[in-house]
Amino acid sequence: MGGGKSLQEWKECRQEWGERALFCTLSVFGKDQIASGPFPEKTRLMPVAETPLDILVIATHPDDGEIGVGGTIVRALAEGKRVGILDLTNGEPTPHGSPERRAQETAAASKALGLTWRKNLGLPNRSVQDTLEARRQLAGVLRTTRPETIFSPYWHDSHPDHVAASRLCEDARFWAKLSRSDLAGEPYWPPKMYYYWSIHLRIHPKPAFVLDISDAIDQKMESIRAYASQFLEGRPQVFPTALDDIRDRARYWGWTIGTAYAEPFGSREEIGLKSLDPLF
Repeated sequence: MGGGKSLQEWKECRQEWGERALFCTLSVFGKDQIASGPFPEKTRLMPVAETPLDILVIATHPDDGEIGVGGTIVRALAEGKRVGILDLTNGEPTPHGSPERRAQETAAASKALGLTWRKNLGLPNRSVQDTLEARRQLAGVLRTTRPETIFSPYWHDSHPDHVAASRLCEDARFWAKLSRSDLAGEPYWPPKMYYYWSIHLRIHPKPAFVLDISDAIDQKMESIRAYASQFLEGRPQVFPTALDDIRDRARYWGWTIGTAYAEPFGSREEIGLKSLDPLF
């Protein structure tokens, strides 16, 4: 845990976090549901998690997290980790989508993954910028969800929103640790930040590590298929389809490490090991 608090102190802080945080997640379990946030009234949400997240995936648009980290999310959840996605925008307008439909698709994708938590920050699609206000909002989420690991959009892409989102994540991470501020929650520095591939450029960055998702590929693809307005409607359905491309890229990264499917990740800093076990 960050911030120098004991486990008992963290437990005592849970009620305070719940009162101070205004963030909700798409409910996939049907418990304690409320209607709130930037989604249509019929989209059901549940309150923010009472305990800190182990992993927070920050996605520029709904579907970016599923594309870049979907298999890793499934694996982490299977290992008992608490995993959330924060979508920065609603991803609309798009040719075949709408805010209402995209929210429904996001709920279906969340259910397919089995997410612990999900929230939309409500930034404007196609206009994401690392503004002071956006940084303040995102830093507040980091301080209230207190993830051990952040997965951020990769920093190099042709989509301006993706590039701006990557920078916003880095700056909000720094702000989240500031003391004597009016930000929500207590100061917190997320210890680890990695970068995932959900990019438009046909480039081949050198990953810092590649994670085997062979057992999670079907669940990952199910979550992506939930976004029918983005991957099915209005797109050619002859091989190779958009879904074929996503699956085949996972197959390629699996090939690079001798497995069936995998996801690559970048890091700006060195990744330390406490033992040789992960290498064998």
